[in-house]
Amino acid sequence: MNLSLVVLATMTGVFTGVAFGLLDVPIPAPPNLAGVMGIAGILVGYRLVEHFDVGVSLHSLFGI
Repeated sequence: MNLSLVVLATMTGVFTGVAFGLLDVPIPAPPNLAGVMGIAGILVGYRLVEHFDVGVSLHSLFGI
């Protein structure tokens, strides 16, 4: 994992959050811990599929 990419993504998120707060616009993210954990769960599930190399290609499934 590239640490500079993580830092850049975090800074972008913080600046975007500040902009949303200053403009009094609701953020397009879950407002509580349960929602954040749901997003973290999606990421963990995605990484598990990659790790175990399982999944279905929609291209091959539909013959594209």
